[in-house]
Amino acid sequence: MAKPEPNRQQLDRAAWVKAALDILAGKGLDGIRVEVLAKRLGVTKGSFYWHFKDRRDLLDTVLETWKDGRIRDIQMQTRAVPGEELPRAYHVIDIYSANRNRKGMLIEIAMRDWARRDAAAAAVVEEVDAARLEFGRRGFMARGMSELEASSRSLLLYAYVFGLSLMSCGKFDADMDEMKRWIADRIAR
Repeated sequence: MAKPEPNRQQLDRAAWVKAALDILAGKGLDGIRVEVLAKRLGVTKGSFYWHFKDRRDLLDTVLETWKDGRIRDIQMQTRAVPGEELPRAYHVIDIYSANRNRKGMLIEIAMRDWARRDAAAAAVVEEVDAARLEFGRRGFMARGMSELEASSRSLLLYAYVFGLSLMSCGKFDADMDEMKRWIADRIAR
């Protein structure tokens, strides 16, 4: 009597994309290879080709998944009840400057590196940045700021949170938390 085959994990496109994003965070774009993904997922390369036409198909799906997730996230984080725009601005500054999601920042850096070499990735990164800036601008404009001031504050907000996430400045000053509060007040108010 033949041994029953062990239950193989059923994979969908999302599992492949998640694995590709994990590799992107750790090894960058060049690390995303069909053989590496299949091995990581414990399946054959044939499984990959069941879900994707080729590597470019996977990469395009990774870009779209990242874009949709980043835009959905910033939309959710910046959405404020009328009259609550100021607390929401502080929330956005706090959540994005806290550097809580190291993997997310590694993916962000890898996406930007990818965008330097690939037109499709550059277009996606530009679209995400534009959405981030626009949602920030809307929040500031909802508080009665001019378009110029709202746009400037939105740009300053994102330059601050992304710049801070790339820096190791804990030894710069003993009271970094106080400095962050001071900066948040300048951006939000």
